[in-house]
Amino acid sequence: MTSYIVGIDLGTTNSVVAYTEKPVEGAIEASDIRLFSIPQLVDAGTVENPEILPSFIFLPEAHDVGRGATALPWDPEPSAVVGEFARKRGGELPQRLIASAKSWLCNTMVDRKAENLPWKGPEEVSKMSSVMASAAILRHMRDAWNHEIAGEDSEKNLENQEVYLTVPASFDAVARELTVQAAALAGLLHVTLLEEPQAALYAWIESMGDEWRTKVKKGETLLVCDIGGGTTDFSLIGISEADGELSLERIAVGDHLLVGGDNMDLALAWHVKSKMAAKGKNLDEWQMRGLGHSIRSVKEKILSGESTGPEAVTILGRGSGLIGGTLKGEMEASEVDDIILEGFLPMCSVGDRPVQKRRSGLREVGLVYEQDPSISRHMAWFLARQGGDGWQNACIPDAVLFNGGIMKSASVRKRILGIVDAFRDEVGNESPVREVESGDFDLSVARGAAYYGLARLGKGVRIRGGLSRSYYVSVEAAMPAIPGMPAPVKALCVAPMGMEEGTEERVASEEFVLYVGEPVAFDIMASSSRREDVSGDVLETWGEGEMDNLTSIETTLEGEWGSAIPVQFEIKVTEIGTLEFWCVAIDGDQRWKLEFNVRERDDAGY
Repeated sequence: MTSYIVGIDLGTTNSVVAYTEKPVEGAIEASDIRLFSIPQLVDAGTVENPEILPSFIFLPEAHDVGRGATALPWDPEPSAVVGEFARKRGGELPQRLIASAKSWLCNTMVDRKAENLPWKGPEEVSKMSSVMASAAILRHMRDAWNHEIAGEDSEKNLENQEVYLTVPASFDAVARELTVQAAALAGLLHVTLLEEPQAALYAWIESMGDEWRTKVKKGETLLVCDIGGGTTDFSLIGISEADGELSLERIAVGDHLLVGGDNMDLALAWHVKSKMAAKGKNLDEWQMRGLGHSIRSVKEKILSGESTGPEAVTILGRGSGLIGGTLKGEMEASEVDDIILEGFLPMCSVGDRPVQKRRSGLREVGLVYEQDPSISRHMAWFLARQGGDGWQNACIPDAVLFNGGIMKSASVRKRILGIVDAFRDEVGNESPVREVESGDFDLSVARGAAYYGLARLGKGVRIRGGLSRSYYVSVEAAMPAIPGMPAPVKALCVAPMGMEEGTEERVASEEFVLYVGEPVAFDIMASSSRREDVSGDVLETWGEGEMDNLTSIETTLEGEWGSAIPVQFEIKVTEIGTLEFWCVAIDGDQRWKLEFNVRERDDAGY
């Protein structure tokens, strides 16, 4: 029987599948990792097999299904269409398009299991939750795989293979858990999570073979700069030596930054809108949504060097058929460069910080984009925090590995390297930063995920990492009640940064009292900057911006009402990359598992 190791890059904009046969004995060469060409609708009634599956879901109208325009080889009448045709048709009917499902999956401002996508879609359009939408994309990949590779051999079905599914390094424990739930809804039960920047680095190692050791040096730091469709991820990799050989360790991960290709598309769309308004042609909300999707291809052509412009932009008119008409615009290459480079990657100092503007008292609920779109200032803040006190001690990388479709632009990569060089000058390091060349900016993450599966079997190089954050649970202080003053809350560190997958730890330094039989809440917090805390540390205070409120676990634990039971806290980092929280009775064998709520806390802020 042939079994496979499968890497899936479930992207905000595009998804990719790579695979290799699971080795029985002997090493597997890098060339054995292959890309799966994914059957999908590319036009009405036309199925092709490109290597990339756009992560768009179109909810077809009845007449589309009836005419067979959406038929797939394994499903003559799909209720939802995924892929290239979904992206095209969704640009024409944006009210029926679900995009950026992964960004919604980590949006703490909405119920991520509520059927609310397409966001603000009309009542007659069926809806999906972000979990269901992510599952729909994964289900398409499963069905395509089973049709093309498994055929009649059910043992080769994707659900029976080892699947390594990538997530942003900045995904918190709840978003990771929801990703696993989405995979389960798609029938994929043997799933392990892997951070996308690590996957990109694994892809680089796979492409270089043993030569990777000649490209970096002991004591150096490598920055993985991953600008995707919905998010920007920064990860720092330290180069050290173990047993006489170079080794890699992920030493820091940036915050979850909801700024990326989607923001750039929107900025370009607003630029076109202003040009149209100057001609007396105003665009409404739905036209802007359609424009945001259609302008993506223009951006990609210009940034990749395929076009020097001007590129035509078509905007659908309001109405049906030809009566609605269309509007025409265009984008020059210089406009795209100026908007993206100066708007999202301006030159700055390593001492700069993201700009926080005064907020409006009210805001529409939606995706929580960063207030400051300057990726360079977010990068400066990330690097400055890693060096201790003061930006003068910032951890400036010696080399940069790029990932994400936007990195196909040489001008974007050159700008980022220029920014890092300026940082190096500021801290007194005159040697220029190096670019670690990537194989493919769109396909690397899936290939790296497959390589990681081999590395777990001892057939490749492992990156040491573990948890990218430290996790804490709130503990109410024991003190007399004081009128008008709530009891102080402390933070108990239950899982330190770097705790490895497949390990568990009992926080035995202190006993706590657990109330059972009545409603209680456990506030879970996380920090990406407190690297010195260990399990059992109890924090009474912490610095501004050091701690993020993650979620609140609200539950009623089994037991006699009002009973107070001495317990210790136990944390488990599962093999698949999720977290489990347990309260364990000190006297007896009772254990209570605390499940995440996905209806978010009431005090979440923008």
